[in-house]
Amino acid sequence: MSIDFLSFSFTLNPTTIAGAALWSLALYWGFSPASEWVMAQLTRWFNFAERSLYTSQEEFERTRSARESQNAFYASLFSIVPFLLIGTGCNWLVELELGRNWAISMGMIACISCGVYELGRQDGRQGD
Repeated sequence: MSIDFLSFSFTLNPTTIAGAALWSLALYWGFSPASEWVMAQLTRWFNFAERSLYTSQEEFERTRSARESQNAFYASLFSIVPFLLIGTGCNWLVELELGRNWAISMGMIACISCGVYELGRQDGRQGD
């Protein structure tokens, strides 16, 4: 896939995109406490930043629940960004060491492993 941006042209390999997405999903599942922490911090920051836009306390309180829900949604969307960056790095390292043929395979293995780990972690937490 070739992308033209202004006067620059670069290509994105679909295998690289798929591998990075698989790795980021695996990391998101494998480090779910960290992803929940990132989401909580983003929600807190979005709520704090939006508070500065209001001059009236009454208007701020009247629309608070809708804004907090919207900020939680945005935080959940943006919480994947660090994992996308790290997943891209993991995919790049696998491609560098093992070759492009192994990138998606290792990403799928990582996804399955981290998904099973997350299910076990949640089951262990419910047993407490």
